Amino acid sequence: MTVSRETLLDQYFKESPEKADRYADLLKSWGIERGLIGPREGDRIWERHIANCIPVTTLIPEGVKVVDIGSGAGLPGIVIALARPDLSLTLIEPLQRRVDFLNEVISLLDLPITVIRGKSESVKKSFEVVTARAVAPLPKLLTISWHLVKSQGALLAMKGESAQAEIDATEAKKHSITSLKIIELPGFELARVIEVRKTA
Repeated sequence: MTVSRETLLDQYFKESPEKADRYADLLKSWGIERGLIGPREGDRIWERHIANCIPVTTLIPEGVKVVDIGSGAGLPGIVIALARPDLSLTLIEPLQRRVDFLNEVISLLDLPITVIRGKSESVKKSFEVVTARAVAPLPKLLTISWHLVKSQGALLAMKGESAQAEIDATEAKKHSITSLKIIELPGFELARVIEVRKTA
């Protein structure tokens, strides 16, 4: 079962459906032209890319500071900002051409998002929630991003079928982890989020 564009707009982008639609159009045009989205992905932007980001938008507490690392074309960072205007969003992306794309989209859609060009390892800030999609296997992801997570905060890593294997390969004691679990949202079969919580 796939969730339709209309359902997603109605349920998750109530405050700015037109901006969500515009973002999808920008992914189909600029995103493909600049090599940020595969040329065959244009017809699957909603069902494959945006829908895949929805579960993570439902797991973030209200009003917190969120950083999305390796943001690429803004998945999930821009989707989170569109679905959750109550949040304070920062995107970290090392590649200049992706940073340019993100800044142009943010300006065009008038979104209150900060973009940092660089690697997550070099950013000296902390956030209640860190998100990542297709950045690295969980053990490595923790190595490059755990310092960004405030105490009692969480890393929300978007994963596919490898989620359990990545959890099994993670040493919880090494990183001061209080809980490590897979969260799935009914109706979004392909989307799995690994939630990693930090001790106080």
